[in-house]
Amino acid sequence: QVQLVESGGGLVQAGGSLRLSCVASGDSFRVNVMGSMSWYRQGPGKQRELVASINRGGSTNYADSVKDRFTISRNAASNTVVLQMNSLKSEDTAVYYCKADSWGSTYWGQGTQVTVSS
Repeated sequence: QVQLVESGGGLVQAGGSLRLSCVASGDSFRVNVMGSMSWYRQGPGKQRELVASINRGGSTNYADSVKDRFTISRNAASNTVVLQMNSLKSEDTAVYYCKADSWGSTYWGQGTQVTVSS
């Protein structure tokens, strides 16, 4: 099994920045062969949606709503994926979840709350 632990959420004013981190641990084989890692979010009364993803080769994909504001990066040595969020808006308020795919299985973190005050 793989465990994903997110950190870095909190309360920030509109226009501010936050940095979310997700660390993978557990089964060393599954962690080492981990494929795509992603950040999703679920706002109040909304469905969970993809925010950004990054594959093993470093190719990234972003939701249109966060392009040019959010940056996803990955550190294979520390099994960490980071989401740098700048120019935050009230509509970015949500629980942010880390997701990882490895050897045919999908793993989710417990989520971290991001609240942007206007």
